[in-house]
Amino acid sequence: MFQRYNTFPFREVIEGVSMQPLAYGFRTNLCEFRLKKGYAIPPHNHPYEQTGYLVSGKLNFRIGEKWYLAEPGDSWSIPLNEEHEVETLEDSVVLELFSPLRPDYLPK
Repeated sequence: MFQRYNTFPFREVIEGVSMQPLAYGFRTNLCEFRLKKGYAIPPHNHPYEQTGYLVSGKLNFRIGEKWYLAEPGDSWSIPLNEEHEVETLEDSVVLELFSPLRPDYLPK
């Protein structure tokens, strides 16, 4: 699959966090997230491995029991079913890959 940027619209997934599907296949999907300063993604887990890269901004990120201050250029991989959460310290842009395919993040 080849996909031009902005083919699929951004949509709000929770308050302060919007997501745009970028590309997807049978086993993975790649998404761009825009997180607004002052908002948070509450503690949660899911049956998807999640690998991310912080393009811009600053995040306080918890994976399991450990907190990380994420700055541009930092990356992470969260095992499936591992609890995690995010506090947005600055407006931020994140690219994330999910495996297996996450159907709720596919284009509508």
